Amino acid sequence: MLHNPKARNTARLTIATYLAVLVTLVLTTFFPAPVEGVSIPLMLTVKLIPLLVFAVPVFRGHNRGYIWMAFVVIFYFTQALVSAWLSEGGTGPVVLTVLTFLLFTFAMVHLKVNRPLPAPANSAE
Repeated sequence: MLHNPKARNTARLTIATYLAVLVTLVLTTFFPAPVEGVSIPLMLTVKLIPLLVFAVPVFRGHNRGYIWMAFVVIFYFTQALVSAWLSEGGTGPVVLTVLTFLLFTFAMVHLKVNRPLPAPANSAE
């Protein structure tokens, strides 16, 4: 639920980055080459299910879903950063590192912008 007009922009940025992270996860499964001896559907399931759980809250703009997604994205960021370091700057891990950082940042900015309006103060004195 969006509480003000500025939240639309931050929600759009978050959704775009969320989709970019999902696409990057799929692409890094197949490129540069799939890991031999590992089931591709299993790899995609392990990579995507933790993020896909948050699809509805992300697209609807629910603050609580954004908060929980941010916790999960930290794990993706950590894994991507370690992969980027070990691959000495491989394109896929570096792109995923940047995208997960942006997703976390946009989600936090959205939560800041999308705060519910305070309830009116009781004027009875």
